[in-house]
Amino acid sequence: MTDCFALLGLPRAAALDEAALQAAWHEKGRAAHPDSPGGDAALAADINAAHEILSQPEKRLKHLLELHAEPWRTVPISAELMDLFMKMGAELQNAAILAKKRQSASSALVRALLAPQEMRLKEALEALNAQIEAFRSQELEKLPLWDQAPTQDFAALQTIQATLAYLAKWRTQIREALLALV
Repeated sequence: MTDCFALLGLPRAAALDEAALQAAWHEKGRAAHPDSPGGDAALAADINAAHEILSQPEKRLKHLLELHAEPWRTVPISAELMDLFMKMGAELQNAAILAKKRQSASSALVRALLAPQEMRLKEALEALNAQIEAFRSQELEKLPLWDQAPTQDFAALQTIQATLAYLAKWRTQIREALLALV
């Protein structure tokens, strides 16, 4: 397994400075670019893949856990996250039902009659997306604290990583539902 942190010359950390990550990526990428003297296409591809992994907190944490050979374990989901999941599930189901109704609408009048329901649903999905973003921000704020802890609790990091992975997936599902309603 390639150590993305080492490849870009960055410390193994749950939280990375975005500017430092970008600078390391540009520096290493420029040196390895196939068009530069002594460039290496395979190394350039590895550097780009490392940047992709380290630039996304969910992937970075998963990679960090893999590097430390932490065994996979079931991560309990918090009550607050479960409530958000239940709300989201209901709204996504409503979006799917509305999308079917819109698809089978045979006239402009029928589509116009669905507009208020569509607007309420879009507002509900956008509100859920805002809740997801707030929850994600709370989780991301924990990362620098984890890096500074005297003994790093990998179980806590696994919980953060799993939570961020759930939130990323849900964010994608909401975006897809909103696009279906356009």
